[in-house]
Amino acid sequence: MNPEPFLQLDRVIHEKGRMAIMSLLAARDELSFTELRNALNMTDGNITTHIRTLQQAGYIAVTKSVHEKRPLTTCSLTPAGRKAFQDYIDLLERIVKQTKG
Repeated sequence: MNPEPFLQLDRVIHEKGRMAIMSLLAARDELSFTELRNALNMTDGNITTHIRTLQQAGYIAVTKSVHEKRPLTTCSLTPAGRKAFQDYIDLLERIVKQTKG
């Protein structure tokens, strides 16, 4: 087995919480903070930390607005985030194919 593909895995995305956030956002244009938190059963602090890491990497955009007089935070993948996530999935597929022979 060639270990090289494992060394190429994007460490920002590879953590399970961040990979879950990226997966959910890849399937939808945007999700609110509450939708992400509830879908992933994370605490506010935990998901905030993951969102901040993904935002600092340029993978997700965070928008703050007011909806029905309440603050609303939404997240979406940036073009760079969508490409990074697709590259990550492609690399995982190569790793799986390699292990199958």
